[in-house]
Amino acid sequence: MNFIETSIPGVWIIEPDVFADNRGYFMEAYKQEVFENHIGKINFIQDNESCSTQGVLRGLHYQLAPWGQSKLVRVIQGNVLDVAVDIRRSSPTFGKHVAIELSAENKRQLFIPQGFAHGFQVLSETAVFTYKVDNPYTPTYERGIHYNDPEIGIPWQLSSGHSLILSDKDKEAPLLKNAEINFTI
Repeated sequence: MNFIETSIPGVWIIEPDVFADNRGYFMEAYKQEVFENHIGKINFIQDNESCSTQGVLRGLHYQLAPWGQSKLVRVIQGNVLDVAVDIRRSSPTFGKHVAIELSAENKRQLFIPQGFAHGFQVLSETAVFTYKVDNPYTPTYERGIHYNDPEIGIPWQLSSGHSLILSDKDKEAPLLKNAEINFTI
């Protein structure tokens, strides 16, 4: 596996070794010892999966501490633009984001630590998105930031012919400057 730290310390792109032949391919999507040697100990407790159609934008979501979630995300069908936004108020990269295309083809993964809001936009006809988390979903601690906050400036790939499909909660999420956040470094 190849671990590439992004422009925001703590957020990592992970490129697995893929062994392909005329039968298909094999890869280790996650190996605890290798992961911990590069990133540190994370106690993943749950795997989640979603399937979405083109134009769906999910996010930007996070949970307040102490129920914040580290995530290891990847796409097993289709492709998405995946985004992590630093929401640790004392961080020098507060409000900055990392945006990366994840796809079934490139098999890249993104590790997002606690203290980040996360979202993704489906770029293909459909996408199956899977992720590991280190804390359970806790609805009373769930929060969001508006996906199109101009201060964050995420380059969503808005194409003609496809309108964005958002949940009501994502449409109504506050801007970063008004969001409830309790993360620090």
